[in-house]
Amino acid sequence: MSEFFKNVPKVEYEGPKSKNPLAYKYYDKNRVVGDKTMGEHLKFAMAWWHTLCADGTDMFGVGTANKSFGTSNPMNLAKAKVEAGFEFMDKLGIDYFCFHDRDMAPEGKDIDESNKNLEIISDLVLAKQKDTGKKLLWGTANLFGNPRYMHGAGTSPNADAFAYAAAQVKNALDVTKKLGGSGYTFWGGREGYETLLNTNMGLEQENMARFFKMAIAYADKIGFNEPFYIEPKPKEPTKHQYDFDAATTISFLRKYGLDDRFRLNLEANHATLAQHTFQHEIRVAREEGFFGSIDANQGDTLLGWDTDQFPTNIYDAAFAMYEVLKAGGFTKGGLNFDSKQRRPSFTLEDTAMSFIAGMDTLAVGLLVADEMIKDGRIDSFVDERYASWNSGIGKSIREGKEDFESLAAYASKLGDVENISGRQEMLEGIVNQLILDTLTK
Repeated sequence: MSEFFKNVPKVEYEGPKSKNPLAYKYYDKNRVVGDKTMGEHLKFAMAWWHTLCADGTDMFGVGTANKSFGTSNPMNLAKAKVEAGFEFMDKLGIDYFCFHDRDMAPEGKDIDESNKNLEIISDLVLAKQKDTGKKLLWGTANLFGNPRYMHGAGTSPNADAFAYAAAQVKNALDVTKKLGGSGYTFWGGREGYETLLNTNMGLEQENMARFFKMAIAYADKIGFNEPFYIEPKPKEPTKHQYDFDAATTISFLRKYGLDDRFRLNLEANHATLAQHTFQHEIRVAREEGFFGSIDANQGDTLLGWDTDQFPTNIYDAAFAMYEVLKAGGFTKGGLNFDSKQRRPSFTLEDTAMSFIAGMDTLAVGLLVADEMIKDGRIDSFVDERYASWNSGIGKSIREGKEDFESLAAYASKLGDVENISGRQEMLEGIVNQLILDTLTK
């Protein structure tokens, strides 16, 4: 059998003092953090599309990375990617993967040939899973790449496009169940609009809800009882997408009675595009009971598009993992690297080093988040800041015992309101201290 990542050895944990670019400095899979190992906390997944397919092509130039894996025939290439993907996961110690149907197997001349192609490749993947123990985190269908979806899929004005998308998702659900997936994700790549001049927004959103309900009904029929995820994104490729951010998506799910089966797969770069922090998006999801899974990457605040960079910002990783721990950790979800190396980083060794950088960053984030919680100063400060709601007039308001008239009478006896400082800079200093303490232990 061919070895594709020939210059990538089995990547091991060597500790913070290591200078080896092909070794983990902070991600120690078996290290216990709280009540779980790092491997259990950080359910890392390889994104089939970026890792095995993305070659650096952008709107200004052709690809720079060779992802041909020794062949140009579409089906032979798909088979080679199975070998390459499992080799890569084995060498990096990654236990999960995610896929789109069209990056795992090529599209055929019609839906039947496309389904047959995916059946052949998924049989190979299943055999590899049985041999290696690797697991499918979630599957999905590419409902945005083909020109038939130029106006959307579930929100298309063309009912034939809607029907074709349903057939495609039906097959993707079959394959996700076949491979033991622990979830299924919808990313509405073109579910939105460019201009309201030609858009029936109400009908489009109603149809999207119909599409999701059909997916639930079919999943129930085949015995796929795992959660569905929606991945919020505000724009690109469509100027305004209906799943703009966590709050918008949760509102949609509740409006159409989909909130019992759907959770959110949140991406850091999409939070940036929505002008939120990633911590904000996770906090909204967990406070509302919709936290599910994460696409691990980062964006560039100076660029207005989805750069899908590997996560290397320790602060963002710490705040994200703080929210994950506060949510009780992952259940069915995990950390899928929807990330791609930069275009000038074009070798397969760069692919491995990109993953190592991202995995080390999230490992540090986990350690810092655990320290933030154990240290207790931040949580204690928040509790103290809101202490007025646990006694006196605050408690009475929360218990529904007050109205405007009673509060007006109370306020007339107050004089002026005395506030206490929010101490933002002090709290940011505590985070700095905990990060430095974690890195120097």
